[in-house]
Amino acid sequence: MKTYQPSQKILEKYADVLVNFALNSGKGIKRGDVVRLNSGEFAKPLYIEVRKAIIKAGGHVLSNYQPDDGPDYYPSRDFFENADDGQIDYLPKKYLRALVDEIDHSISIIADVDKQALMGIEPKKIMQRGLIFKPVNEWLDKKEDRGEFTWTLALYGTPAGAKEANLLYEKYWEQIIKACFLDKKDPVDEWKKVSREIEKTRKKLNALDIKYLDVFGPDIDMRIALGEKRKWMGGGGRNIPSFELFCSPDWRGTEGWVKFNQPLYRYGNLITGIELEFKNGVVIKAKAQKNENVLKEMIATKNADKVGEFSLTDKRFSRITKFMAETLFDENVGGPCGNTHIALGNAYKDGYNGDAAKLKKSDWKKLGFNESSVHTDIVSTSKRTVTAHLKNGKSMIIYNDGKFTV
Repeated sequence: MKTYQPSQKILEKYADVLVNFALNSGKGIKRGDVVRLNSGEFAKPLYIEVRKAIIKAGGHVLSNYQPDDGPDYYPSRDFFENADDGQIDYLPKKYLRALVDEIDHSISIIADVDKQALMGIEPKKIMQRGLIFKPVNEWLDKKEDRGEFTWTLALYGTPAGAKEANLLYEKYWEQIIKACFLDKKDPVDEWKKVSREIEKTRKKLNALDIKYLDVFGPDIDMRIALGEKRKWMGGGGRNIPSFELFCSPDWRGTEGWVKFNQPLYRYGNLITGIELEFKNGVVIKAKAQKNENVLKEMIATKNADKVGEFSLTDKRFSRITKFMAETLFDENVGGPCGNTHIALGNAYKDGYNGDAAKLKKSDWKKLGFNESSVHTDIVSTSKRTVTAHLKNGKSMIIYNDGKFTV
């Protein structure tokens, strides 16, 4: 299992997609652009090809290349086990502020050698560390709002991921290759084609003046208010793969309950059997079959008890058919019923239908865009029907049996 490695051709195609499509909203980088490239040791074969692709495109590489969490050494775990409060709360502001100012794009390669590397670590410490880095995320968000920064994520399959997904390592990679169109002659061209199809649906959704959504199925009965000045987003390269269409709703209009049939790998832990109940926009009940303490500590983080994103994936767009034990793929799975996912925590500011750069913090608050150091996507693949209630009093089904119906 461990001896499998994707071919050189596949790696070159993967790098081409990330550099020349995923960044700059589907247009790829420009000569002179500075790209922050984040990767662990296990993903070195892809890291090398992405680095080459950036240089060939005329870009500059700023590498963040780190040792993996396992199997011989766990740098993240070592930090939380040995750091005192002052070290957990330390933020190198001048260094990170300069880094944010310098980069035009970011590519992060996910390659977890141990999917549960932080099991047993006090969840409060993990959440506190995320809270300390919130200003950095805000700097990047503001730069993105000005149209000066883009980013993407990609998955490099590991034996640990394959094991958690109950797939042979080669079969796990087959899902990655298929999902990212790396089996096609020109994956960039394929991504442009599917993005155009996603854009057609996105425009139809945005043409509807939706007041709120009713989401119903065997594991969900929720009402979600879209809010004023909202737009649906999706396609265009952010995340590879990305087949979803999503919005950042007004958190104050969330009511009802939901159960998630997909496990969540987050914060170095596995959380299963998640159930949430909302009232007046806030989580009032939260349960999990495994690692409930991690879930509750996450929700206890400021504003992580509110919805920041609601998303739907049309099974006709997605080529992912298997559970992958990685949110990047599982929130884009097709399968028989498509998927719905909800993110607790921070909202996406580009879900605002206007010039986001002109809004102040008080404006975002008035509009009901949630703000948090947390953004945790939780997925369900059960059947559901989504009914849109329009501001003119009419109602229509916009999603059923895993497909958009607009």
